[in-house]
Amino acid sequence: MGSIQMKEQILVVEDERIIACDIKDCLENSGYIVPGVIAYGEQAIVMVGELQPDLVLMDMMLKGDINGIQAAETIINSFNIPVVFLTAYSDASTLKKAKATQPFGYILKPFEESQLITTIEIALRKHQQEIVMQNALQKEKEMREVKSRFVSMVSHEFRNPLSTILNSTELLASHNQQLTENKRNEYIVHIQNAVKHLDQLLNDVLLVGKAEVNQNQFNPAPLDLAKFCEDLVAQIKLTATDKHKVILKIQGCSIQIEENNKITNSGKLTTNTKLPCLDEKILRHILTNLLSNAIKYSPQGGEVRFDLFCLQEEAIFRIQDQGIGIPEIEQENLFTSFHRAGNVGKIPGHGLGLSIVKEYVELHGGEISLISKEGVGTTVIVTLPLQ
Repeated sequence: MGSIQMKEQILVVEDERIIACDIKDCLENSGYIVPGVIAYGEQAIVMVGELQPDLVLMDMMLKGDINGIQAAETIINSFNIPVVFLTAYSDASTLKKAKATQPFGYILKPFEESQLITTIEIALRKHQQEIVMQNALQKEKEMREVKSRFVSMVSHEFRNPLSTILNSTELLASHNQQLTENKRNEYIVHIQNAVKHLDQLLNDVLLVGKAEVNQNQFNPAPLDLAKFCEDLVAQIKLTATDKHKVILKIQGCSIQIEENNKITNSGKLTTNTKLPCLDEKILRHILTNLLSNAIKYSPQGGEVRFDLFCLQEEAIFRIQDQGIGIPEIEQENLFTSFHRAGNVGKIPGHGLGLSIVKEYVELHGGEISLISKEGVGTTVIVTLPLQ
Protein backbone atom coordinates (compact mmCIF):
# COMPACT_ATOMS: atom_id res chain seq x y z
CA MET A 1 0.00 0.00 0.00
CA GLY A 2 1.25 3.51 -0.77
CA SER A 3 1.87 5.99 2.00
CA ILE A 4 -0.84 8.56 2.70
CA GLN A 5 0.33 12.08 1.93
CA MET A 6 -0.61 14.41 4.77
CA LYS A 7 -2.05 17.78 3.82
CA GLU A 8 -0.74 21.01 5.30
CA GLN A 9 -2.02 22.51 8.57
CA ILE A 10 -3.87 25.81 8.26
CA LEU A 11 -4.71 27.96 11.28
CA VAL A 12 -7.91 29.99 10.83
CA VAL A 13 -8.09 33.41 12.51
CA GLU A 14 -11.64 34.73 12.09
CA ASP A 15 -13.86 36.40 14.71
CA GLU A 16 -17.18 35.78 12.89
CA ARG A 17 -18.12 32.33 14.13
CA ILE A 18 -20.33 31.27 11.22
CA ILE A 19 -17.76 32.31 8.60
CA ALA A 20 -15.01 30.56 10.62
CA CYS A 21 -16.99 27.30 10.69
CA ASP A 22 -17.67 27.49 6.95
CA ILE A 23 -13.95 28.03 6.25
CA LYS A 24 -12.98 25.14 8.54
CA ASP A 25 -15.42 22.78 6.79
CA CYS A 26 -14.24 23.90 3.36
CA LEU A 27 -10.56 23.34 4.22
CA GLU A 28 -11.15 19.95 5.83
CA ASN A 29 -13.26 18.81 2.87
CA SER A 30 -10.27 19.64 0.66
CA GLY A 31 -7.99 17.51 2.82
CA TYR A 32 -6.31 20.24 4.85
CA ILE A 33 -5.87 20.01 8.62
CA VAL A 34 -7.29 22.85 10.72
CA PRO A 35 -5.58 22.65 14.15
CA GLY A 36 -7.57 25.58 15.52
CA VAL A 37 -9.95 28.47 14.92
CA ILE A 38 -8.94 31.68 16.72
CA ALA A 39 -10.90 34.89 17.18
CA TYR A 40 -8.23 37.28 18.51
CA GLY A 41 -4.88 38.46 17.16
CA GLU A 42 -3.05 37.99 20.47
CA GLN A 43 -4.22 34.37 20.67
CA ALA A 44 -3.25 33.79 17.04
CA ILE A 45 0.38 34.79 17.70
CA VAL A 46 0.59 32.44 20.70
CA MET A 47 -1.02 29.53 18.82
CA VAL A 48 1.26 29.96 15.80
CA GLY A 49 4.25 29.68 18.13
CA GLU A 50 2.87 26.48 19.65
CA LEU A 51 1.42 24.76 16.58
CA GLN A 52 3.81 25.97 13.82
CA PRO A 53 1.13 25.64 11.09
CA ASP A 54 2.02 25.69 7.39
CA LEU A 55 -0.20 28.71 6.71
CA VAL A 56 -2.40 31.21 8.56
CA LEU A 57 -5.71 32.36 7.12
CA MET A 58 -6.15 35.78 8.79
CA ASP A 59 -9.12 38.16 8.90
CA MET A 60 -7.78 41.72 8.65
CA MET A 61 -10.26 43.26 11.09
CA LEU A 62 -10.21 41.37 14.39
CA LYS A 63 -11.61 42.41 17.72
CA GLY A 64 -9.22 43.09 20.58
CA ASP A 65 -6.05 45.13 21.01
CA ILE A 66 -4.32 43.70 17.91
CA ASN A 67 -5.99 43.65 14.50
CA GLY A 68 -5.30 41.04 11.84
CA ILE A 69 -2.71 43.14 9.99
CA GLN A 70 -0.66 43.70 13.15
CA ALA A 71 -0.90 40.02 14.11
CA ALA A 72 0.15 38.98 10.59
CA GLU A 73 3.21 41.24 10.71
CA THR A 74 4.37 39.61 13.96
CA ILE A 75 3.72 36.09 12.64
CA ILE A 76 5.57 36.66 9.36
CA ASN A 77 8.57 38.32 11.01
CA SER A 78 8.85 36.00 14.01
CA PHE A 79 7.94 32.61 12.54
CA ASN A 80 8.39 32.93 8.76
CA ILE A 81 4.95 31.39 8.23
CA PRO A 82 2.87 32.55 5.23
CA VAL A 83 -0.31 34.54 5.83
CA VAL A 84 -3.31 34.89 3.53
CA PHE A 85 -5.68 37.73 4.38
CA LEU A 86 -9.47 37.51 4.55
CA THR A 87 -11.20 40.85 4.27
CA ALA A 88 -14.51 42.51 3.50
CA TYR A 89 -12.71 45.84 3.19
CA SER A 90 -11.19 46.77 -0.14
CA ASP A 91 -10.44 50.44 0.51
CA ALA A 92 -6.99 51.69 -0.52
CA SER A 93 -5.86 52.62 3.00
CA THR A 94 -6.55 49.18 4.48
CA LEU A 95 -5.00 47.34 1.55
CA LYS A 96 -1.89 49.54 1.72
CA LYS A 97 -1.36 48.58 5.36
CA ALA A 98 -1.91 44.94 4.54
CA LYS A 99 0.54 45.01 1.61
CA ALA A 100 3.26 46.36 3.91
CA THR A 101 3.29 43.00 5.76
CA GLN A 102 4.04 41.19 2.47
CA PRO A 103 1.26 38.58 2.72
CA PHE A 104 0.98 35.59 0.37
CA GLY A 105 -2.50 36.44 -0.89
CA TYR A 106 -5.89 38.14 -0.36
CA ILE A 107 -9.40 36.77 -0.38
CA LEU A 108 -12.30 39.21 -0.48
CA LYS A 109 -15.51 38.27 1.33
CA PRO A 110 -17.82 36.80 0.23
CA PHE A 111 -15.75 34.21 -1.64
CA GLU A 112 -16.21 30.96 -3.50
CA GLU A 113 -14.76 27.74 -2.09
CA SER A 114 -12.70 27.21 -5.24
CA GLN A 115 -11.22 30.70 -4.86
CA LEU A 116 -10.25 29.98 -1.24
CA ILE A 117 -8.56 26.66 -2.05
CA THR A 118 -6.76 28.00 -5.14
CA THR A 119 -5.40 31.02 -3.23
CA ILE A 120 -4.16 28.76 -0.43
CA GLU A 121 -2.49 26.32 -2.85
CA ILE A 122 -0.72 29.18 -4.63
CA ALA A 123 0.41 30.68 -1.31
CA LEU A 124 1.79 27.35 -0.05
CA ARG A 125 3.65 26.71 -3.31
CA LYS A 126 5.06 30.23 -3.32
CA HIS A 127 6.27 29.83 0.26
CA GLN A 128 7.99 26.53 -0.55
CA GLN A 129 9.74 28.16 -3.49
CA GLU A 130 10.90 30.99 -1.23
CA ILE A 131 12.28 28.48 1.29
CA VAL A 132 14.22 26.70 -1.48
CA MET A 133 15.55 30.05 -2.69
CA GLN A 134 16.52 31.14 0.83
CA ASN A 135 18.35 27.86 1.41
CA ALA A 136 20.18 28.24 -1.88
CA LEU A 137 21.16 31.82 -1.03
CA GLN A 138 22.33 30.74 2.42
CA LYS A 139 24.40 27.95 0.91
CA GLU A 140 25.90 30.37 -1.61
CA LYS A 141 26.70 32.79 1.23
CA GLU A 142 28.42 30.02 3.18
CA MET A 143 30.41 29.02 0.09
CA ARG A 144 31.50 32.63 -0.41
CA GLU A 145 32.60 32.77 3.23
CA VAL A 146 34.56 29.52 2.82
CA LYS A 147 36.24 30.89 -0.33
CA SER A 148 37.00 34.14 1.47
CA ARG A 149 38.58 32.26 4.38
CA PHE A 150 40.50 30.12 1.90
CA VAL A 151 41.91 33.16 0.08
CA SER A 152 42.79 34.77 3.41
CA MET A 153 44.46 31.57 4.61
CA VAL A 154 46.42 31.13 1.38
CA SER A 155 47.67 34.72 1.37
CA HIS A 156 48.71 34.44 5.01
CA GLU A 157 50.08 30.90 5.16
CA PHE A 158 51.91 30.95 1.83
CA ARG A 159 53.46 34.37 2.33
CA ASN A 160 55.83 33.44 5.17
CA PRO A 161 57.49 30.36 3.61
CA LEU A 162 57.67 32.05 0.20
CA SER A 163 59.35 35.08 1.80
CA THR A 164 61.81 32.74 3.51
CA ILE A 165 62.64 31.03 0.21
CA LEU A 166 62.99 34.35 -1.64
CA ASN A 167 65.18 36.01 1.02
CA SER A 168 67.38 32.94 1.44
CA THR A 169 67.94 32.46 -2.30
CA GLU A 170 68.68 36.18 -2.79
CA LEU A 171 71.27 36.06 -0.02
CA LEU A 172 72.84 32.92 -1.47
CA ALA A 173 72.89 34.46 -4.95
CA SER A 174 74.27 37.89 -4.02
CA HIS A 175 76.52 37.09 -1.04
CA ASN A 176 77.55 33.51 -1.71
CA GLN A 177 81.30 34.28 -1.68
CA GLN A 178 81.13 36.14 1.64
CA LEU A 179 79.06 33.48 3.45
CA THR A 180 80.65 30.77 5.53
CA GLU A 181 79.77 27.16 4.79
CA ASN A 182 77.75 26.95 8.00
CA LYS A 183 75.77 30.05 7.02
CA ARG A 184 75.13 28.70 3.52
CA ASN A 185 73.90 25.42 5.00
CA GLU A 186 71.66 27.36 7.39
CA TYR A 187 69.97 29.18 4.50
CA ILE A 188 69.58 25.91 2.59
CA VAL A 189 67.87 24.34 5.64
CA HIS A 190 65.53 27.36 5.83
CA ILE A 191 64.60 26.83 2.18
CA GLN A 192 64.05 23.10 2.66
CA ASN A 193 61.83 23.65 5.71
CA ALA A 194 59.80 26.29 3.89
CA VAL A 195 59.27 23.93 0.93
CA LYS A 196 58.17 21.14 3.29
CA HIS A 197 55.71 23.53 4.94
CA LEU A 198 54.26 24.52 1.56
CA ASP A 199 54.04 20.88 0.48
CA GLN A 200 52.13 19.92 3.64
CA LEU A 201 49.83 22.90 3.22
CA LEU A 202 49.06 21.95 -0.39
CA ASN A 203 48.39 18.35 0.61
CA ASP A 204 45.92 19.51 3.28
CA VAL A 205 44.17 21.82 0.83
CA LEU A 206 43.87 18.99 -1.70
CA LEU A 207 42.39 16.68 0.91
CA VAL A 208 39.61 19.17 1.62
CA GLY A 209 39.20 20.80 -1.79
CA LYS A 210 39.16 17.62 -3.88
CA ALA A 211 37.55 15.42 -1.22
CA GLU A 212 40.37 12.92 -1.68
CA VAL A 213 39.37 11.15 1.52
CA ASN A 214 37.20 8.35 0.14
CA GLN A 215 36.57 4.66 0.59
CA ASN A 216 39.26 3.72 -1.95
CA GLN A 217 41.88 5.12 0.42
CA PHE A 218 40.70 3.08 3.38
CA ASN A 219 42.92 0.01 3.71
CA PRO A 220 42.67 -1.56 7.19
CA ALA A 221 45.21 -4.23 8.10
CA PRO A 222 46.33 -5.97 11.32
CA LEU A 223 48.16 -3.45 13.51
CA ASP A 224 49.95 -3.73 16.84
CA LEU A 225 48.34 -0.68 18.40
CA ALA A 226 50.54 -0.53 21.49
CA LYS A 227 53.80 -0.56 19.50
CA PHE A 228 52.34 1.84 16.95
CA CYS A 229 51.52 4.41 19.65
CA GLU A 230 54.89 3.96 21.36
CA ASP A 231 56.72 4.61 18.07
CA LEU A 232 54.47 7.58 17.29
CA VAL A 233 55.12 9.22 20.66
CA ALA A 234 58.87 8.69 20.22
CA GLN A 235 58.66 10.62 16.92
CA ILE A 236 56.52 13.38 18.45
CA LYS A 237 59.01 13.85 21.29
CA LEU A 238 61.73 14.65 18.74
CA THR A 239 59.79 17.76 17.65
CA ALA A 240 58.54 18.77 21.11
CA THR A 241 60.43 21.33 23.19
CA ASP A 242 61.92 20.72 26.62
CA LYS A 243 58.91 22.53 28.10
CA HIS A 244 56.57 19.75 27.00
CA LYS A 245 56.27 16.32 28.57
CA VAL A 246 54.43 13.74 26.45
CA ILE A 247 53.09 10.90 28.61
CA LEU A 248 51.76 7.71 27.01
CA LYS A 249 49.57 5.29 28.95
CA ILE A 250 48.20 2.09 27.41
CA GLN A 251 45.51 -0.10 28.95
CA GLY A 252 44.17 -3.44 27.75
CA CYS A 253 46.00 -3.53 24.43
CA SER A 254 48.16 -6.60 24.84
CA ILE A 255 48.11 -8.97 21.84
CA GLN A 256 45.21 -11.39 22.01
CA ILE A 257 46.12 -15.10 21.72
CA GLU A 258 43.79 -17.31 19.73
CA GLU A 259 42.68 -20.57 21.31
CA ASN A 260 43.59 -22.83 18.39
CA ASN A 261 47.26 -23.46 19.23
CA LYS A 262 49.18 -25.56 16.72
CA ILE A 263 52.10 -28.01 16.94
CA THR A 264 54.62 -27.80 14.12
CA ASN A 265 56.45 -30.74 12.51
CA SER A 266 59.39 -30.08 14.81
CA GLY A 267 57.14 -30.62 17.81
CA LYS A 268 57.11 -26.93 18.87
CA LEU A 269 53.91 -25.31 20.11
CA THR A 270 52.89 -22.20 18.19
CA THR A 271 50.14 -19.71 18.74
CA ASN A 272 48.28 -17.53 16.27
CA THR A 273 48.10 -13.88 17.26
CA LYS A 274 45.12 -11.75 16.39
CA LEU A 275 45.69 -8.03 15.90
CA PRO A 276 43.00 -5.38 15.46
CA CYS A 277 42.49 -4.13 11.90
CA LEU A 278 43.10 -0.42 11.36
CA ASP A 279 44.42 1.76 8.56
CA GLU A 280 47.91 2.67 9.77
CA LYS A 281 48.34 5.65 7.43
CA ILE A 282 45.01 7.19 8.39
CA LEU A 283 45.53 6.52 12.09
CA ARG A 284 48.98 8.10 11.95
CA HIS A 285 47.53 11.26 10.39
CA ILE A 286 44.77 11.47 13.01
CA LEU A 287 47.01 11.04 16.04
CA THR A 288 49.96 13.06 14.71
CA ASN A 289 47.66 16.00 14.04
CA LEU A 290 46.02 15.84 17.47
CA LEU A 291 49.30 15.40 19.36
CA SER A 292 50.96 18.20 17.37
CA ASN A 293 48.02 20.48 18.15
CA ALA A 294 48.27 19.63 21.85
CA ILE A 295 51.91 20.71 21.83
CA LYS A 296 51.44 23.72 19.52
CA TYR A 297 48.56 25.18 21.51
CA SER A 298 50.40 24.75 24.81
CA PRO A 299 53.01 27.48 24.22
CA GLN A 300 53.85 27.65 27.93
CA GLY A 301 54.61 23.92 27.96
CA GLY A 302 53.20 21.37 30.38
CA GLU A 303 52.05 17.78 30.15
CA VAL A 304 50.45 16.25 27.08
CA ARG A 305 48.75 13.02 28.11
CA PHE A 306 48.09 10.37 25.49
CA ASP A 307 45.92 7.49 26.72
CA LEU A 308 45.00 4.41 24.73
CA PHE A 309 42.23 2.11 25.93
CA CYS A 310 41.49 -1.11 24.05
CA LEU A 311 38.08 -2.62 24.57
CA GLN A 312 36.68 -5.74 22.94
CA GLU A 313 35.36 -4.00 19.83
CA GLU A 314 36.84 -0.51 19.85
CA ALA A 315 39.93 1.53 20.65
CA ILE A 316 39.67 4.82 22.50
CA PHE A 317 42.39 7.45 22.09
CA ARG A 318 42.39 10.36 24.55
CA ILE A 319 44.74 13.33 24.19
CA GLN A 320 44.81 15.98 26.92
CA ASP A 321 46.85 19.18 27.06
CA GLN A 322 47.29 22.09 29.46
CA GLY A 323 47.21 24.72 26.75
CA ILE A 324 45.27 27.85 25.89
CA GLY A 325 41.97 25.99 25.47
CA ILE A 326 39.16 26.96 23.11
CA PRO A 327 36.43 29.57 23.74
CA GLU A 328 33.13 27.75 24.26
CA ILE A 329 31.32 29.85 21.66
CA GLU A 330 33.74 28.63 18.94
CA GLN A 331 33.93 24.93 19.78
CA GLU A 332 31.06 23.80 17.54
CA ASN A 333 32.82 25.22 14.44
CA LEU A 334 36.27 23.74 15.08
CA PHE A 335 35.76 20.88 12.61
CA THR A 336 34.81 23.34 9.84
CA SER A 337 37.45 23.92 7.17
CA PHE A 338 39.56 27.06 7.63
CA HIS A 339 38.05 27.85 11.02
CA ARG A 340 40.44 28.81 13.82
CA ALA A 341 39.64 29.90 17.36
CA GLY A 342 39.92 33.60 18.10
CA ASN A 343 42.46 33.14 20.90
CA VAL A 344 45.24 31.47 18.87
CA GLY A 345 47.08 34.77 18.41
CA LYS A 346 50.26 34.33 16.34
CA ILE A 347 50.36 30.54 16.70
CA PRO A 348 50.68 29.33 13.06
CA GLY A 349 47.96 27.25 11.47
CA HIS A 350 45.48 27.19 8.59
CA GLY A 351 42.34 25.68 10.10
CA LEU A 352 42.34 22.53 7.99
CA GLY A 353 43.80 19.98 10.39
CA LEU A 354 40.74 19.16 12.49
CA SER A 355 38.36 19.08 9.51
CA ILE A 356 40.60 16.49 7.84
CA VAL A 357 40.95 14.54 11.10
CA LYS A 358 37.15 14.40 11.39
CA GLU A 359 36.85 13.08 7.83
CA TYR A 360 39.45 10.40 8.56
CA VAL A 361 37.74 9.38 11.81
CA GLU A 362 34.36 9.07 10.07
CA LEU A 363 36.00 7.15 7.19
CA HIS A 364 37.13 4.68 9.85
CA GLY A 365 33.54 4.45 11.14
CA GLY A 366 34.55 6.19 14.35
CA GLU A 367 33.63 9.25 16.37
CA ILE A 368 35.52 12.31 17.62
CA SER A 369 34.55 14.60 20.49
CA LEU A 370 36.19 17.56 22.14
CA ILE A 371 36.02 19.11 25.61
CA SER A 372 37.86 22.36 26.24
CA LYS A 373 38.03 25.28 28.64
CA GLU A 374 39.80 28.48 27.77
CA GLY A 375 43.00 28.90 29.79
CA VAL A 376 42.79 25.35 31.19
CA GLY A 377 43.32 22.98 28.26
CA THR A 378 41.68 20.67 25.76
CA THR A 379 40.77 16.99 25.70
CA VAL A 380 40.06 15.21 22.42
CA ILE A 381 38.62 11.69 22.38
CA VAL A 382 38.65 9.51 19.26
CA THR A 383 36.79 6.18 19.24
CA LEU A 384 37.50 3.72 16.42
CA PRO A 385 35.98 0.29 15.82
CA LEU A 386 38.64 -2.43 15.75
CA GLN A 387 37.06 -4.56 13.02
